[in-house]
Amino acid sequence: MAGERGGEIVVVGGGVVGLTTAVVLAERGRRVRVWTRDRVEATTSAVAGALWWPYRIEPLALARVWALRSLEVYEELAAGSGASGVRLVDGVLGETRLDEVDGWLTERMPELRATTAGEYAGSGIRARLPLIDMPVHLPWLRERLVAAGGVVEARTVSGFAEADAPVVINCTGLAARELVPDPSVRPVRGQLVVVENPGIDTWLVSTDAAGEYAYMFPQPGGLVLGGTAEEDAWSPEPDPATAEAIIRRCAALRPEIAGARVLEHRVGLRPTRPAVRLERDTLPDGRPLIHNYGHGGAGVTVAWGCAQEAARLVG
Repeated sequence: MAGERGGEIVVVGGGVVGLTTAVVLAERGRRVRVWTRDRVEATTSAVAGALWWPYRIEPLALARVWALRSLEVYEELAAGSGASGVRLVDGVLGETRLDEVDGWLTERMPELRATTAGEYAGSGIRARLPLIDMPVHLPWLRERLVAAGGVVEARTVSGFAEADAPVVINCTGLAARELVPDPSVRPVRGQLVVVENPGIDTWLVSTDAAGEYAYMFPQPGGLVLGGTAEEDAWSPEPDPATAEAIIRRCAALRPEIAGARVLEHRVGLRPTRPAVRLERDTLPDGRPLIHNYGHGGAGVTVAWGCAQEAARLVG
């Protein structure tokens, strides 16, 4: 174990989970390299909305711990200079009643309250939550890693044994399906439209009677509109009809969106699994392999808590 502690760590995967894990380890004095197939700005994480809220993530008991630790970090970052891309923003979570919200959330955030009729037509809760501008946050994480002595390298691997380090950490998201291999990892396709913001400064998440959901997140680069959750859909190309439907659903909630100029279309494949896999494994040659993948659409929400647990598993 002494050699392992003094050695280097390779984190495979450069999305929000991989970068955050690498930052935590590097800031604890470990020598860390991140191997990423895609540029940080081109990962699935870069497409995320990205609102802090525990969304469709298992196992619940552990996700609660990971989410709360991450919330603490985001609140600290939001109080800082703004360079991290994290802000605390007011908004409404529609089709949710206050008595349906888990007790650990209402205990941690006593300011959560039911919406008034003037704020939202249906039942909803008003919350002030971390909203993360991912095109800013990911490069900020990379710079923080480099400042702590870490390195980010463009590398594509066909197996974790290729990583030339005493400890390897698997933060490969959807790629874990082939690399582990783990057939329980599946894509849930999310499509977004970024429009010129017509003056909306609060976020909104809403679900209609048909189960279609609409959300809007005001980011510095525009208003991010969503969205979709298409299971087992692999296409990375934006679908024009889907984009039109997203704008239509959002404009039904805020009519001023209807005429907003479209700036960008985004697609991300959320790496979903029945439950997050965060555990210590071994490579065929006996080296430790730490798995940290399967976060679905909640990677941002639990990133710091999972990173700290991964660091604990490294030893």
